Amino acid sequence: MSGFWYTEKQTPNLGYSCKFTKTLHTETTPFQELAIIDTEQWGRMLVLDNMVMTTINDEFVYHEMISHVALNTHPNPKKVMIIGGGDGGAIREAVKHPSVEKAVLCEIDGRVIETSKEYLPEIASALFGHPKVEVLVADGVKHIQENAGEYDVIMVDSTEPIGPAEGLFALEFYKDVYRALKPDGIMVAQTESPFVNADLIRRVFQDIQSVFPVTKLYTASIPTYPSGLWTFTMGSKVYDPEQADLSKAPDIETRYYTPALHKAAFQLPRFVEALTKKD
Repeated sequence: MSGFWYTEKQTPNLGYSCKFTKTLHTETTPFQELAIIDTEQWGRMLVLDNMVMTTINDEFVYHEMISHVALNTHPNPKKVMIIGGGDGGAIREAVKHPSVEKAVLCEIDGRVIETSKEYLPEIASALFGHPKVEVLVADGVKHIQENAGEYDVIMVDSTEPIGPAEGLFALEFYKDVYRALKPDGIMVAQTESPFVNADLIRRVFQDIQSVFPVTKLYTASIPTYPSGLWTFTMGSKVYDPEQADLSKAPDIETRYYTPALHKAAFQLPRFVEALTKKD
């Protein structure tokens, strides 16, 4: 942080800067550097290891798209797992679904949860004793390995594939996720920017495709993430998200996601579609 500007070095050749008014909190947790800053453009911002995780003003895009696409593809999701997602945004969206009876958040860094509750309560609202929510401060990789056949939907709401999140981008992890899902289960993972992380997207897509019968890539526009264009990869045992009967989707409050956008999100630009093709 320099002067009144925060800059995320997104790659060795690319940075993203925004003006901030104050630093609200900083600490070194057992896992990472954590900061909350208040920015002019995006409001309060969560930063982990000098990378932007979420902001008050654009968080709804990411959290709605990582959750509702999978939850509306599955005809009756009852038990949901969010791996990571300590800010609480994905689980906030999950519990909006009437069919969801239990939503489990498994975050390895408990300080992300507590700091988000203090400084980002709009995002972390479901973490304040919601009756559907169970919060585990634990290793998500290990939890998945120990809970076979347990979940209808698993969301991998991870940081970038370095440090504590590195194992969440591995083939063996996707195999464990498959085993942790029920016979008609669905997983979805955030899979970075096609402009900045094309090789990662290609590898992850092929890995998930080698495990799940149905594998689809979709996109959303998230301005504070590298390049603004973001991808999510879905692996499904049975259901095709492009064929989902969205006429039966619950009428829940959203700001970005709509049933029409659900279908449109799978219409990929040609250069992104190319990342889903085998070499």
